[in-house]
Amino acid sequence: MKTPKDLYIVHLSIHGLIRGNDLELGRDADTGGQCKYVVELVKALAENDAVGQVDLFTRLVSDPKVSPDYARPVEDLGNGAYIRRITAGPKRYLKKESLWRYLDAFLDHSLALFRDNNRIPDVIHAHYADAGYVGSRLASLLGCPFIFTGHSLGRTKLESFLDKGMDRKKVERRYNLPARIEAEELALDSAALVCTSTNQEVEQQYSVYELYAPDRMRVIPPGVDISRFAPPGEKPVPDHVSGNIERFLDHPDRPAILSIARADEKKNLSTLVKAFGESKTLRNETNLVLVAGNRDRIDDLNPGARKVWTELLQLIDDYDLYGCIAIPKHHRPDDIPAFYRYAAAKKGVFVNPALNEPFGLTVIEAAASGLPVLATNDGGPRDILGNCKNGELIDPTDVPALTDALERAVSDKEQWESWSAGGLKGVREFYTWKGHVDRYLEEAGGLLDAITQPHLITEKIRTTLPLADRIVFTGLEDELLDTDPEAIERLRDFCSANQPNLGFGIATGRSLKMARELIERHKLPGPDIYITHLGAEIHYGKRQVLDLSWEKHLNHRWEPGAIMEVLETITGIHLQDGPGRQHRFKISYNYEKGIAPRRREIQKVLREHQLPAKVILSQGKFLDVIPLRSGKGQAIRYVTMRWGIPADNVLFYARRGSDYEALSGQFLAVLGSDHSLELKSTTSLPRVYLASTPNFAGLIEGINAYQFGGGIKIPQSAKGLGSDHGDDTEAVLAPDMEVHLSDGD
Repeated sequence: MKTPKDLYIVHLSIHGLIRGNDLELGRDADTGGQCKYVVELVKALAENDAVGQVDLFTRLVSDPKVSPDYARPVEDLGNGAYIRRITAGPKRYLKKESLWRYLDAFLDHSLALFRDNNRIPDVIHAHYADAGYVGSRLASLLGCPFIFTGHSLGRTKLESFLDKGMDRKKVERRYNLPARIEAEELALDSAALVCTSTNQEVEQQYSVYELYAPDRMRVIPPGVDISRFAPPGEKPVPDHVSGNIERFLDHPDRPAILSIARADEKKNLSTLVKAFGESKTLRNETNLVLVAGNRDRIDDLNPGARKVWTELLQLIDDYDLYGCIAIPKHHRPDDIPAFYRYAAAKKGVFVNPALNEPFGLTVIEAAASGLPVLATNDGGPRDILGNCKNGELIDPTDVPALTDALERAVSDKEQWESWSAGGLKGVREFYTWKGHVDRYLEEAGGLLDAITQPHLITEKIRTTLPLADRIVFTGLEDELLDTDPEAIERLRDFCSANQPNLGFGIATGRSLKMARELIERHKLPGPDIYITHLGAEIHYGKRQVLDLSWEKHLNHRWEPGAIMEVLETITGIHLQDGPGRQHRFKISYNYEKGIAPRRREIQKVLREHQLPAKVILSQGKFLDVIPLRSGKGQAIRYVTMRWGIPADNVLFYARRGSDYEALSGQFLAVLGSDHSLELKSTTSLPRVYLASTPNFAGLIEGINAYQFGGGIKIPQSAKGLGSDHGDDTEAVLAPDMEVHLSDGD
């Protein structure tokens, strides 16, 4: 195992409002425990002697509705830890369901940052599905180990909605669940290590995924900054905190039943209020304290929080809880530890009644404060209470049982003392950040021997384009070549007139030999780059020099023999015959529509056999299987990154399904008017120009529209939904999460 003293670790957490201090936890459904966990993990890693630098990549937000902190490109957290904010899509703050179309832009800007900083990370760790999509592709291009933490999973979320009788299509559309689940499958496909917080995540949540691989999963419980949390005897409760609570109460000396959670339906705060209200004993002998985010006017909250608070206020009135319930409207992040100490000083109890709880960070915080816990019998609390012996698990849907548990928790003084002591002891033994980081680095260190970086972005390489600062890529379909000799002549003239600053490249499913024959026959410009066999090979210049590093890169976890053996059992697909049809990094089949399973089912079969690969279908009759790291879009990103050509200076002419993954992000894309129906949904993506002419005339039209020979400019018609004035409410899948397609050429 490698144990360098200067590890460079990159964490990705794209959605939510993230900053180093005063996190706005509970502001919305996207700014919760995950944000806090990632920031604290980054800070704790930076304190370890083996770590030289830790970067947290998140999305840059410049929006008058939020703090200007989120618009700072770099935030220094100390000890070599930084938050680096990446531009992706509109400047304004977006909910996570609206981010999918901008993930490739995040990817491209991240690649540019790595190149500018002349350093590749030793490990990339992605948090949540959207970062999983970006992180898996980044790690694939950079050849470094990839770690994934799902936090909450799309399949689990979908199952919970369906259990409530909600309509599948409406739920999937509202929360963009198909994109989220496919991103999770992709991340699990790519991950060398999956970090979870609990055994339940491994055994129940991840087990429903096609790529369930428990041998690659490790339970590493989250840490807590013990310096912030302490029992009331070690730190006082500030007057402003106790005053913020007791102004609601007639008898503030009574035990306090505390719950801290954002106003979200799945946090299930209404059940806690019902359990409290149903008990005369609790109403007369205790107080209930609900800390559920900050609010001014309920009408100004987001719809989900507004619904929760409306229900809570109705229940408070129905049970006439005035004088025995505190519902503070405002608090600072630094007040949270004091809320726990307040309840502990009153010999109260902390309650987490969430319907599901992946982490249970509040349960750990309560334990570190000497406050006993009643927590949902789900996820993290199971492990925490098992380790700390500091409370009791509850059924979050059983109101009478919760009432009974609350009455016992505050009346049994001997049990209370035992739980309080158990929590304080257990947190120090199992949940410190130092312990978490030590275990984390032990597991991550085991991955370093497997680093397969195919190139160093600092490496100086010889190319035929030492002066190029922009490049045009196109495919080689038959109809593209046979019908437009005049447009081909105009393309030759354009390339010749813009040398040496302009490069020209081919990206095709054909072999190199077939591509060269077509180029010579139709008198295309001589390519500087040949990407052939759907990204299986990259050659440079007139001598067609093979990129051996890319070839080595693709070999990672690629098992063509095993893939062919599995696919032999599938009806309706047959290996293609003829020269150039097969390649060591491309397995090509003829596909019988109506007889063969759908592409998605074939992909599922390979995943269930633990065979990472991309399955691509086009025109209803060609099926290709290629390495997970391959594809036209990945190959183009690799080449441009290696040459130092900005993604903004890459123009890609797309007409067939295998072009899909290159149509988002920062590339400038052009669709010919005769583009395949397979690409119909891409017309609304950012930076996609829809030409009014077909074939190479469409490429020339796009070159002129982007003013690609001079000062590059994005025409209004190519801004699509990616402009600052676009509509982000419609759910759109990122290209790699759509049905993978291919021209089969």
